[in-house]
Amino acid sequence: MSEPTRPNPDALLAQVQQDEAREQRGSLKIFFGASAGVGKTYAMLSAAHAALAQGTPVAVGVVETHSRPETEALARGLPRLPLRAVAYRGRTLAEFDLDAALDFGEQHPGQALVLLDELAHSNLVGARHPKRWQDAEELLAAGIDVWSTMNVQHLESLNDIVSGITGIRVHETVPDRFFDSADEVVVVDLPPDELLERLKTGKVYLPQGDDQRTERAAANFFRKGNLLALRELALRRTADRVDDQMRAYRRGVAAKPVWPNREALLAGIGPGAHAEKVVRSAARMAAQLDVPWHAVHVETPGRPMDRALQHTLRLAESLGATTATLTAADPASALVRYAREHNLARLVLGRRHARRWPWQRALADRVTEHADDLDLVQVALPTSAEETRTPIEAPGGARWRGYAWATAACVLTALLATPLREVLERSNIVMLFLLTVVGVALAKGRGPAVLAAFLGVALFDFLFVPPIHDFAVGDVEYLVTFGVMLVVALVVGQLTAGLKQQAEAATQREHRVRSLYDMSRDLSAALLVSQVAEIGARFLTSEFHTRSTLLVADEHDQLQAVDGGTAPVDTAVAQWAFERGEEAGRGTHTLPASAGLVLPLKAPMRVRGVLAVEPPVDKPWGIEQRRLLQTCASLLAISLERIHYIEVAQHSTVQIESERLRNSLLSAISHDLRTPLASLVGLADALELTPPALSDAQRDVAGAMRQSAHRMNAQVNNLLDMARLQAGAVQFNRAWQPLEEVVGSAIAACAPTLAGRDIRVDLPDDLPLLHLDAVLIERVLINLLENAGKYTPAGSAIHLSARAHSNTVDLRVDDHGPGLPKGREALVFEKFERGQREGSTPGVGLGLAICRAIVEAHGGTIEGHNREHNGSVQGARFVITLPRDTPPADLGTASEEQQPHTP
Repeated sequence: MSEPTRPNPDALLAQVQQDEAREQRGSLKIFFGASAGVGKTYAMLSAAHAALAQGTPVAVGVVETHSRPETEALARGLPRLPLRAVAYRGRTLAEFDLDAALDFGEQHPGQALVLLDELAHSNLVGARHPKRWQDAEELLAAGIDVWSTMNVQHLESLNDIVSGITGIRVHETVPDRFFDSADEVVVVDLPPDELLERLKTGKVYLPQGDDQRTERAAANFFRKGNLLALRELALRRTADRVDDQMRAYRRGVAAKPVWPNREALLAGIGPGAHAEKVVRSAARMAAQLDVPWHAVHVETPGRPMDRALQHTLRLAESLGATTATLTAADPASALVRYAREHNLARLVLGRRHARRWPWQRALADRVTEHADDLDLVQVALPTSAEETRTPIEAPGGARWRGYAWATAACVLTALLATPLREVLERSNIVMLFLLTVVGVALAKGRGPAVLAAFLGVALFDFLFVPPIHDFAVGDVEYLVTFGVMLVVALVVGQLTAGLKQQAEAATQREHRVRSLYDMSRDLSAALLVSQVAEIGARFLTSEFHTRSTLLVADEHDQLQAVDGGTAPVDTAVAQWAFERGEEAGRGTHTLPASAGLVLPLKAPMRVRGVLAVEPPVDKPWGIEQRRLLQTCASLLAISLERIHYIEVAQHSTVQIESERLRNSLLSAISHDLRTPLASLVGLADALELTPPALSDAQRDVAGAMRQSAHRMNAQVNNLLDMARLQAGAVQFNRAWQPLEEVVGSAIAACAPTLAGRDIRVDLPDDLPLLHLDAVLIERVLINLLENAGKYTPAGSAIHLSARAHSNTVDLRVDDHGPGLPKGREALVFEKFERGQREGSTPGVGLGLAICRAIVEAHGGTIEGHNREHNGSVQGARFVITLPRDTPPADLGTASEEQQPHTP
C-alpha cells in the first residue's frame, strides 16, 4: 500500500496568505504578443467593450492607437480618464494621470478597471514612477483592476535573446516577476505571413507623406525569420507560465496522479557501479524528446551517499538535469512523491537481473504498486552491477568497532542478568536484551543492531533457558519465544536506527536553514562590501571549515580582492569564472588541478564578482554541500548588487542636489551681474560722448572697457541661459523654418567676430523646412562659429554645410584649427569644460553645453570629432542632426505659424 499523502501545511498556510493578499489587490490581465501589429490593443479594447456591457466600470487610462482607424473607433466608444499635461523639452505632452485613475478607483471600489496600453513605456521625467508598469503596480495595490499590453521583446529575461535574433536592442523592459504576477495572460497571435501582409497594406504603420517606415521595418525587424522566432518565444514563455501555475496548484493540494500534459523525465539513481548508464540513457532520451529531466537519489537509512554517487549526480547536472537528494526509508514512495510534486510522467530506472534475497521485490514493482499513473522505462544493467557494491566510506576500523561494541554490550547484559536469574522472570530478562538492541541501534546503527539481536537470542538460550549452558532446548515452547524475540529485536532495532538517521538528517537540515537565515539577516543590514565579505567568511568557516576570499569587480570589470580574505586565489581562474559566469577550479570540469574552487557571484542584473574557497583535499564536498555553497554565493551576490545600487542612488542624489544648487547659484549670480554690466557698457559709451573729446589713448581704454563688458555680459548670458535650459524654464517658439535663413542670420550676427575669415556655405537647394525655434538654433550656430573663431588661426576658413536624409537633416561646421583634444571629444559638451584647460582664450566652457541642451530639446543630437587626413588632424567638425518631419500642406496665416506644433 502506498503511504497516505496530504497537503504540505506550510504550503497551505502560504497559499492562504497569498489568497488573502490577492483579495485586497486588483487583478492584472496582460494581452501578450510576439511583435507590434498583431492586434493586442484591438483585442484589449474589444474585451473592454464586453466588460462595459456587463456593467463593469471601465476607463481608458492611456491607449496608443497609432492612428489606426479600427482601433480609434473602438477607443472612442469607451470612457476616458483625462491626461496630464507635461512640459518636456519645450513641448507640452499628454501623459497618463495616475491620480485620476486612483480617484476613479475610489469612486468604484472593488470594481474599477483601467486600461493601460504599452506596459513597458517609459514615463517622462518628473512623473511619479519612471515606468508605466510601476504605475500599474500602484493601481493594483489600490485594488484597481488593470488591463495592459506588451510584446515578448519587452520581457527583461528575453531582452538579450531578442536583440540577438533581430539585431535591435530594446531599452524599455518589464521585469519577469511583474509579468509572472499577472492573474491572466492572453496571447494575441498572428501568423507571420498575415502580419507581413498587414505591414504591406499600411495597417501596422500608417503611411505619412514620403514616410518609409514600412519599408525599413520590413527590411530590418519584420522579417519572416524574426517573426517566427519571436512567435515561438512568446508561445513558449506563456506555456512556461501556465506550467508554473499548474505545478503551484498541485503543490497546494493532496498528491494527485501525474498529469501527462507536458513530457518530462525522472531518473532514479541508485548505488552501484553502473548508475552512470541510467544517467546517460535518461539524458539521451531527454535530448531526443527535447524535454526537461530530473535525476534523484534516495538516501536510505544505513546507506549514506558515497563518492561514486556524488560523481554520478554531478554527471547528471553536467548533462542538463535538475538533481536532488531525498532521505526516505522506502525509495519507491519517495520517487513517486517527487514525480507527483514536479508532475514528471516518465520514470527511468535501472533493471536488476537477479535479486539479492528471495523476498526482495524489484524497485519497479514497488513503484507500480504505489503509482500506476507513471510510465516506467527500465535500463538494462550488466550482471556485474549486482556484484559490485560501493563500500560505505568510513575510516578503516570504524565499521568493525560497531560490531565489537554490539558484542560487548550483549555480553555485558548477559553478565548483569546472570545473578538475577533466580529473581527475575525470563520474560523480563528478554526485555533487557531487547533494551540492549535498542541501545546498540541508537549508538551504532543497523548492522550492529542485527548482530545484537542474534547474539541476544543465543545468549538467552545458552544462559537462561534449561538446560543451562547448552544450546539444546528442553521445551518446544521456547522455540516460539526465540522466534518472537528475534523478530521483535530485529524490527525494533531497524526502526530505531532508521528514526535516528531521520532525526539526524532533520537536525542537519534545520541547522543549515538556520545558518542561511542568520546569514541573510546579517547581509540585509550590511552597507559595505567589507561587511559582506566578513559575513560570508564567517558562514563558510562555520559550515564548511574552510578559508575564503571575496573578489569584487570594479568599474573596469577587473577583480579586486576584498581585505580580510584568507584563501589563496589563482587570478587567471578567478577572471575566467567571472567572465563566463561558471564555476572553475577543483571539483569542476574547468581547471580541476587548481588548488581552490571559484564560484561566480551571479546577481539578477550581472555577475558582481567571484567567491574563492579552499575545498578539503581528503573528502570532497557532496551535492548538498555544493548546493549550500551555491546558495551562499547567491546571497552574497544579491547583497553586493544591493550595495551597488545604494551607492548609485546616493551618488545620483548628491549629483542632483549639486546640480540644483549650482543652477540656483548661477541664476542668482547672473541676475545680480547683468545690471552693473549694463551700467558699465553705458558708462563707457557716455565717456566717449562727454566733452572734452578723449585722447586716442583714452579712447582705446574706453573701447577696451566696452569690449570687456560685452564679453562679460555674453558669459553671464550663457550662465543664465544654461540655468534656464536645465530648469526647463525656456519656452520654445517652434515653427516651420527654412534652414538657409537661420544660417544667414547666424553668419550676419558673427560678422564682427569673424572679420577677415573666409566663411564658405554649402546648402543644397532641396533642403526641407524644419520645425524649430529659429532664435535658439541661430544661437547654436553662433556659438559654434565663435568657437571656431577663437580656437583656429586668424584668417583660416570655416566651412558650413548641410545634407538632408530620409528622417534627419545634418548641419556641419568645419574649421581648420588644431582640432579637439584626443579622447575628450564628448567631454567638451559638458558644462565648464574647455578644449584647452589653460590658455589665454576667453570663455568659461558653457557655449557647447548650451548647444547640446538646445539641440537635444529639439529631439536632435550634436557631436564633435576631428577631421583627419593621412594621420594628421585637419581641424574639428561639429555635426548637428535635427529630425525631419512632414510640414503641413498649408501653413496658414502668420499667427497660425507661431502656434506650437508637435511633430
